Amino acid sequence: MSASVLDEIVELRNTIEKHNYQYYVMDDPVVPDSEYDRLMQRLVKLESEYPQYLVPESPSQRVGASPLDAFIQVSHEIPMLSLDNAFSEEDFTAFDKRLREMVNVPSIEYCCEPKLDGIAVSLLYQEGVLVRAATRGDGRVGEDITLNVRTIKSVPLKLIGEDVPEKLEVRGEIYMPKKSFKELNARALAQDEKPFANPRNAAAGSLRQLNPKITATRNLEMCAYSVGVVEGALPDNQHAAMHSLNRWGFRINAEMQVCDGVAACMAYFNSLLSKRDQLPYEIDGIVYKANSFTLQRQAGFVSRAPRWAIAFKFPAQEEITELLGVDFQVGRTGAITPVARLKPVFVGGVTVSNATLHNMDEITRIGLMNGDSVVVRRAGDVIPQVVSVVLARRPDNAKAITPPLTCPVCDSAIEKQEGEAVARCSGGLFCPAQRKEAIRHFASRKALDIEGLGEKLISVLVDEGLIGGIGDLFSLTVNQLALLERMGEKSAQNLVNAIQSAKKTTLEKFVYALGIREVGEATARALVAHFGTLEAISSASYEDLIEVSDVGPVVAGHIKMFFEQPHNLETVAALLKNGIYWPDTTRHDTVKSLQGNTYVLTGTLVTMTRDEAKERLIGKGAKVSGSVSTKTTAVFAGEAAGSKLAKAESLGVPILDEEALIKILA
Repeated sequence: MSASVLDEIVELRNTIEKHNYQYYVMDDPVVPDSEYDRLMQRLVKLESEYPQYLVPESPSQRVGASPLDAFIQVSHEIPMLSLDNAFSEEDFTAFDKRLREMVNVPSIEYCCEPKLDGIAVSLLYQEGVLVRAATRGDGRVGEDITLNVRTIKSVPLKLIGEDVPEKLEVRGEIYMPKKSFKELNARALAQDEKPFANPRNAAAGSLRQLNPKITATRNLEMCAYSVGVVEGALPDNQHAAMHSLNRWGFRINAEMQVCDGVAACMAYFNSLLSKRDQLPYEIDGIVYKANSFTLQRQAGFVSRAPRWAIAFKFPAQEEITELLGVDFQVGRTGAITPVARLKPVFVGGVTVSNATLHNMDEITRIGLMNGDSVVVRRAGDVIPQVVSVVLARRPDNAKAITPPLTCPVCDSAIEKQEGEAVARCSGGLFCPAQRKEAIRHFASRKALDIEGLGEKLISVLVDEGLIGGIGDLFSLTVNQLALLERMGEKSAQNLVNAIQSAKKTTLEKFVYALGIREVGEATARALVAHFGTLEAISSASYEDLIEVSDVGPVVAGHIKMFFEQPHNLETVAALLKNGIYWPDTTRHDTVKSLQGNTYVLTGTLVTMTRDEAKERLIGKGAKVSGSVSTKTTAVFAGEAAGSKLAKAESLGVPILDEEALIKILA
């Protein structure tokens, strides 16, 4: 029994030391904090049960890792100790009970503040001037990072106030705000560099730059949390001492509070947990310290931690689990998204069995294979995501992940443009996964403009099985609709009338309504102006399409792909059979009297809407722009015209009224 226990202890020590090296020295952790905490808890438990195996060099007997050789070593006058952890209310209650019994008091007042996820540092001031900054290192010896710390704007170089102690060592956390972290990783990806895993990792890497100019660009912050050495007067409690530091020029945490007893401490814990994701910085728990310095001295220390303080950890936001497989889901706009099927794991307060992988480029970036052990992250209400692979645990039978060649829902072809990360199903009109979005677009104001057919009603119609696609709209009856909740007979009749009225449209609107990717109103008009008929558009070659103004190679590919899908052609044919039509006069406007002119519409028109005016101007060959420039032929201004009118006046562009517009369109 003893031999097997010793073997486990030795294995735990070796594993923890490897993680210490990756975390503290290389700034490249390979497991989440929760995994590290479990390993350390197990080691501490075994060493307490078998004290004969406890040795001074055990990782449980020191706080961090050895300093980097690139920096001068600094010895701390008072060791910078770590904190014991609590992971549940029971753990914290037991800590409070031990402390109360130790100092023989009925209740303890705690100074509470968020546990920032950064790097602990020591700042030494002589006569109010910063003379040295050091990392915690192994708790007794750290690294001199003075030049780097001097670049951090929230670190005072000279203290303010008349009561500043002659000698003062302040301890705090240097961290990277969430916004700065996102900006840093965005720059790294833009330069094809490896992004940082998390803000703590980024802060560590930034502090350990040999060139302080690089540190200065990283937007680090520092928040004070305690005092080490002091030669001078301080208040008699933690909370007041922190506010003294604040007066002398240090940032302290605005969330700091004093709580009396376990119930108040738990209320504080739950309050911070609820707004964790809204804070501008990362926190992984709450630090509770006995507020009274007298009580702190009475309680004292153990070898690596004070008896009067504890870190109450939040539920882990990252965990390790096994990837069971990858499913490919189709979104409402046709985007193909890989979703990881996971061995269920408790993370972020819930059990997670699925997580997003974003796209195939992300799978390639992190090097994911089926069978891998992966780190899963869930923060707040954010969808769980796979953030990295634990390569050390990759099994020999791991297999590559292969994306589907056709849509997993409707079997239509999948298209992925060069330079784009997202692959998409091309069966927009037919694909069941996209039917709600296809119907919503088809019925929208700038398409067939079916009044009364909004997004919520579309969802009800699809969910109730009344429509399976856009073609089914035209067979809806008053009796069917009147049975729906909040849809009386009059409303049902109005919707049926609106659907029937929408059958008469224009070819431009019909082409736009089909929802071909990247074919907007302007492109639809250009296609109709160039080809004249739907048959000509649908049968056009790629070479024919790229000759159209407003159609480039990418859009031409989308159009060609759309009309090559049999499902889409069948749907278009069914729509025409259901009675959708457009008069010939809307297909060919032979009078292009305004060719070469560019107009701008602003304000409210009386005799027509601006959309109608725009359509008629375009029908006569004009271009209608949304902004005024020196190339604008004229601005048609209706009532309550705004900034475009002022811009026209400043540029000397002719301004015409609605009467002039009517004459031009006549």
